[in-house]
Amino acid sequence: MTEQEANVAALRKGYDLWNGSQAASAQHWMDMIDDDVRWRSLGDGAAGAEFTRECCSKDEVLRYFEQMGAQWTLISYDANEFIAQGDRVVMLGSCEWAHRQTGKAVKTPKADVVRFRDGKIVEFMEYYDTAAVSAATR
Repeated sequence: MTEQEANVAALRKGYDLWNGSQAASAQHWMDMIDDDVRWRSLGDGAAGAEFTRECCSKDEVLRYFEQMGAQWTLISYDANEFIAQGDRVVMLGSCEWAHRQTGKAVKTPKADVVRFRDGKIVEFMEYYDTAAVSAATR
């Protein structure tokens, strides 16, 4: 198996575990990321989704998952397609979450761009419908 194939396989397994656990545990993600990680979101700390501000350590990424779980309930997460080139893997899919406080659900297309180094995630950037997420928080 090439390094590229190994990165895709690891990421595919990560999303399968995430969806299968209904986002109950982020431990598998924590095991996959490097201590020196850059974790970003298109939301970038926007009102109602402050947890999406940039993370630059494993502790900060853990905070991201804890705060997301406190505010949102996962309904579904579908990682449909993986595109790899060099040390990067792009996941294309969709996800649906319900906001715990408002009860509003949001389904959005999702794209994640992940960079690996020595089998560990060193960069993550997620893209999704930030307007729909924001509306669900109000």
